[in-house]
Amino acid sequence: MEQKKRVIALGFFDGVHRGHGALLSRVAQVAQELGAIPAAVTFDTHPENLIIGSPMPLISSPLDRAELMRRYYGIQEVIVAHFDDRMMHMPWRDFVTDFLVRENGAVHLVAGHDFHFGYKGEGNPERLKAICAELGLGCDIIPKVELDGITISSTYIRTLLAQGEMERANYFLGHPHTLTDTVSHGKKLGTTLGFPTVNLRFAPGVLVPAHGVYATKVWFEDGSSRPAVTNIGVRPTVDAHGAVNVEGYILDFDGDLYGQTIRMEFYRHLRGERKFPSLEALRAEVMHNADQTREYFAEHT
Repeated sequence: MEQKKRVIALGFFDGVHRGHGALLSRVAQVAQELGAIPAAVTFDTHPENLIIGSPMPLISSPLDRAELMRRYYGIQEVIVAHFDDRMMHMPWRDFVTDFLVRENGAVHLVAGHDFHFGYKGEGNPERLKAICAELGLGCDIIPKVELDGITISSTYIRTLLAQGEMERANYFLGHPHTLTDTVSHGKKLGTTLGFPTVNLRFAPGVLVPAHGVYATKVWFEDGSSRPAVTNIGVRPTVDAHGAVNVEGYILDFDGDLYGQTIRMEFYRHLRGERKFPSLEALRAEVMHNADQTREYFAEHT
């Protein structure tokens, strides 16, 4: 059976920000020229986790990463390589000849200016260009991408998210910050307060943005969407346990979403999390946040 030809972007692509977008757009363009499949190779865990041994919090789960690449850049196949001992100790040449070319049909590779690969990170852009020339593969090395004089990086965006600077984070991401999850039943707080809410969770290892209330948009499986007021935090007014919860109050919506996979997009941090003296006070504040959210989307659509 003849192997499919792939044009492959190389990187970790956490958050799929505008810098990654420069690589992914190039892949889509070359794939079209060559009649090949636009693809990306990424890893299931950040290579630094194994190398340094300290977990690096992720902007997006592997599921969201793959979906963002498809939705915004037309990447048809996301190959998630398991970053284990074998991968960590694979010589850089083998990574290209065995993994990319033999196993995945690479005919053209695209990487960032700082991409390192193979054992001890000995593979670098210069070596990648040289081995591609040797093997007759196309190769593009994409220079760093700057916005307002700042180099776009996942590290910078993580800092913005942790501080709740959602609009600035989205500006550097090039799209709204996203959380996809299957709706689980939390405490039926929404019904106590008199409006429907959905409970979502950040996948383990994914960065939780600054606690507080956000203007968000929820996308359903049928492709429709609704604005929502979403609280990230420990729900201090009603819950003493302290587990981080994501609870969205969906505006002008009535229906059961239990078991549906929904996508939540974050747009603006409206206020920090705080404890209210009563459920009435909380309800009044949520209604105010709902008005702010409606206003936000009226202005920005």
